Amino acid sequence: MKLLKSHIKIIATGMVVLLISLIVFGAYSVLTQGNRWFSSSANTYLREMKTNAIPGNIMDRNGTVLATTDAQGKRLYHQDGSVRNAVVHVLGDRTNNVGYGVESFMSNYLYGFNVSYFQRLAHALKGEKLHGNNLTLSIDSNLSRYVSSIFPTDKKGAVIVMNYRTGEVLSLQSFPTFDPDNITESVKTDPLQPFWNNATRWNSAPGSTFKLITLAASLKNIPGAAVQEYVCTGELPFADSVMRDAGNAIHNKLSLSKAFTLSCNITFGKLAQQMGDAALASTSKDFGIGDYFLFQDFVVENSVYPQKNRTDKEIAWTGVGQSALQLTPLHMCMIASAVANDGVMMEPKLLLKAVSINNEIKAQLVPKQYLHPLSKADADTIADYMNQVVKSGTGTRANVAGHRICGKTGTAEVDSQKENNAWFVGFIDEPQFPYAVCVVVMDAGGGGAVAAPIAGKIFSAITGSPLTAK
Repeated sequence: MKLLKSHIKIIATGMVVLLISLIVFGAYSVLTQGNRWFSSSANTYLREMKTNAIPGNIMDRNGTVLATTDAQGKRLYHQDGSVRNAVVHVLGDRTNNVGYGVESFMSNYLYGFNVSYFQRLAHALKGEKLHGNNLTLSIDSNLSRYVSSIFPTDKKGAVIVMNYRTGEVLSLQSFPTFDPDNITESVKTDPLQPFWNNATRWNSAPGSTFKLITLAASLKNIPGAAVQEYVCTGELPFADSVMRDAGNAIHNKLSLSKAFTLSCNITFGKLAQQMGDAALASTSKDFGIGDYFLFQDFVVENSVYPQKNRTDKEIAWTGVGQSALQLTPLHMCMIASAVANDGVMMEPKLLLKAVSINNEIKAQLVPKQYLHPLSKADADTIADYMNQVVKSGTGTRANVAGHRICGKTGTAEVDSQKENNAWFVGFIDEPQFPYAVCVVVMDAGGGGAVAAPIAGKIFSAITGSPLTAK
């Protein structure tokens, strides 16, 4: 009998532990992935609840109404088609063609489902529909519309503008765009896939913009890296091929700063080989490459550091931003933002506040540090190098007179494309304009020729018409 009681106690204890573990895991999952579960197309509860609720308005940071609901219950978007196009990948659309837009991903707030059971019951007993919360987003619709107007009309790509101090995203756009009020058959069958959000869900090799991380790894792992002299002969030979610089350039003797300014592949390929794959992978991890992103306001594809075939050749190509690297434009913007923000990477944020019909604040922006990949000293050094890129290197077409602009260009080769992917990441290094930018134009050419001018126009727009840093 004693043995039986002992076994029962063990089983009971085990069941209690399992139950507690399940509760803890459930609470953690709801906290970290609640929006993902709630907004899932498989959530039949959500579909049923939507029929008994009136969604709130969605506004940009300046109070411009981007989405509302009329008396007949129809969802209405901004009357200006250029604004609708510019914000569609952030907002989403009526039939959820855009995955994880605000209309679906923030439906918990938007439809008021975060109220108590008793409040929902009271509405049901009165025969009233539940009124959702009004959402104010961090995006600036005027800036977004301007960005849309300067992006090549026949190209895929993405642009992100974010406040590197707070993480607020002021513009997040994927190209091509589409009008949620005019979804034609040609839009649905467009080979450029306008429904797909390239800013958060497309990842690829970032080309020489990745040299930000190779540079950070070098400063951390190679003693005296910043003061050494390097030699570029124009070639870095491997057993079966040769790495060369753009235009077969030969840079001869140069400093690390000059190698970064000129985006010298030979120098950065050698640096990657010198420090080794483990050091480069470790620094990449410090910047969030390989993380499983669980951001509150965005669903972002995970960035990938190559794990297989780590030969000297592949390590060198990784150091210059090729090999099997895969990063999203939003993540690259976060990496540039970390440099700008004294080495601190902020979580990207979209929701400024959610306010009920009774003017109760249900949610409010709280800036959140995501990672701290750099010391302030190394961040300052990299920012100085990036400033030289814009003043006298490959990124001069991003410069804005009278302002300290820092940046890095990238030209990424993709085997399946006729042209390279053009990249630019950078920021305004001034307290009154704490904004970082990432521009990607796919299948378009060089980063300095294609992406940098777009970034320069965005920087000019920001500094010419100051945006309020909230």
